[in-house]
Amino acid sequence: METGVKLNSELDAVPAKVPGSVQFALRNAGIIPDWNYGLDALQCEWVENRHWIFETELPVFHPDAGSRYILCCQGLDHAGWVLINGIPAHTFESAFIPYEFDLSAYLTSGQKNILQIIFDTPPRYQGQFGKTADYTVQKPRFYYTWDWMPRMVQIGIWDRITLEERKGSIFNSLSATTTSSGFTVHGEVCGDRGILRVQLFDGEQLLFKKNIPVAGSFFETADHLPVEQWWPNGMGEQKLYQLSCVLMDDAGRILDQWDKRIGFRDIHWERCENSADDADPWLCTVNNKPVFLQGVNWTPVLPNFADTVLEQYERLISLYRDMGCNILRIWGGAALEKEIFYELCDRAGLMLWQEFPLSSSGTESIPPSDEYSLTMFSAAAYSYIMRLQHHPALILWGGGNELNRRQGRDGMGTPCDGTEPLLKRFRELVEKFDPGRRFVPTSPTGPAFSADEKNYGKHIHWDVHGPWKNPYADFSEWEAYWRSDDALLRSETGAAGASSAELINKYRKDIIAFPADEANPLWRRMPWWNDWAVFKKNFGRTPVSLEEFTVWSTEYQACELKVAAQYCKARFPECGGFIIWMGHDSFPCTANTSIIDFELNPKPAFFVLREVFRSPVPATYEKQLK
Repeated sequence: METGVKLNSELDAVPAKVPGSVQFALRNAGIIPDWNYGLDALQCEWVENRHWIFETELPVFHPDAGSRYILCCQGLDHAGWVLINGIPAHTFESAFIPYEFDLSAYLTSGQKNILQIIFDTPPRYQGQFGKTADYTVQKPRFYYTWDWMPRMVQIGIWDRITLEERKGSIFNSLSATTTSSGFTVHGEVCGDRGILRVQLFDGEQLLFKKNIPVAGSFFETADHLPVEQWWPNGMGEQKLYQLSCVLMDDAGRILDQWDKRIGFRDIHWERCENSADDADPWLCTVNNKPVFLQGVNWTPVLPNFADTVLEQYERLISLYRDMGCNILRIWGGAALEKEIFYELCDRAGLMLWQEFPLSSSGTESIPPSDEYSLTMFSAAAYSYIMRLQHHPALILWGGGNELNRRQGRDGMGTPCDGTEPLLKRFRELVEKFDPGRRFVPTSPTGPAFSADEKNYGKHIHWDVHGPWKNPYADFSEWEAYWRSDDALLRSETGAAGASSAELINKYRKDIIAFPADEANPLWRRMPWWNDWAVFKKNFGRTPVSLEEFTVWSTEYQACELKVAAQYCKARFPECGGFIIWMGHDSFPCTANTSIIDFELNPKPAFFVLREVFRSPVPATYEKQLK
């Protein structure tokens, strides 16, 4: 203003892929180091304290009369502005919902147009500690540090982005649900009347076709179709069909089209055997066959999940399928995964427990109840439902992770029961838009957060979390804990295990990795899961090398998880399932409860769990326990 000098950005422009994060682009350009090495994540934290601009030049175009140009953004992390030729056109404020921006009034015909997406600076703190009710910002929380993540706050375009030319009527919304032999298509047409053509294909074979005049909202059901049922991994084939919905005008010209892969199955929930009359139903039946739920809790593949590629998804899904998993719980502290992830789960027979984007906090874990949060989180939940409900793998909606009424410092308190305003809204959305699927307010659920052996036999352990490591001095006490267990479902159970010495040495940079005690900054960064003290207690000495310590740690983790998984599976159908916390590392942790390391290599625990998961449900309680 005073000098007349034009302001320039602090850094020169660098190439960026889309989808992609700011951090990935800066690392590729050599502006920030690779945060996976040593303590270099600390040198990347300044990135979150800047505004960042994604910029591209749009093709020259000459619009037809009546055409509209819509910028469709499936994932923006998280708040900012859309500019055309330097003119602000739209704003956004959530990482959890897709956006459609009409750019028609801002584009200039016959010349170049510059599109800019500017990301505002994210909030300073959204992390693991604090009060959940205070976390109202629509941005994932896990990368503000968690017990398996340093601070690395992603900024950027995390899912696909397209510019669409639209003319005439279109689908304003469209989704589908299925049963064991039929489907329902429901949605809304924006614009004039049209003809909806619904078709179902098995490969090239047409199984169903119907033309329906539509205007506004529509609802069409087809039943008793000649289809095969979709089965979870280990129970049968994952048969999928192509559902096609085409919107046409009276002359038969295509105005809009929606194609999805769907499967046909029935999911029901019954009370576990010998459970209390008022207990939640945690015995899952698929196509009228009871199934023991066995799997892992899924967390993002990377802290910069915008940069997750197909090969990483494929590798992990293949590993979990081979392990014998039949369920993944998609943890509520992150965001929706990309569409290809859900498609891969459909193909692999991995059932999904999808949580809405809420998670616990260190001080208090009651969901926010202010009107802004009710509106924004409800919009996120609606978006999740509409985007995912056609997937046969999806069997359960969850309000969030570990939402509870904390009662002092002696325990995690009582899980939320769904009477909280936001959880009530979630339930109403599921009942209205996806009534065939179950909703639970949180995980864990029931009278108790975790299972205390002093309370075994009291019928208060329904869906519980923990323990995440062996609290006993003698391993036989750990075995006794599981032998007497009466929980109906173990949706989070874990045990700590180090990464391999090879991986630790690869990523330690210039920090000496041994000894692995609390004085070592490499291990002190995430101290929760370091079993150095357990080794000393068991052997009466310190380890002689990093190799000795990490080999012992991973084998100890395998023994702990094998005992827990065997006893839970042996109690089926008194116990409905066993889900590991957690599946894979998003960061090269020195130690964590994961069973697959940062480079997607299985730890020893993976292989012992594969033996348990791939074995049949035993006919008697004690037969397989040794």
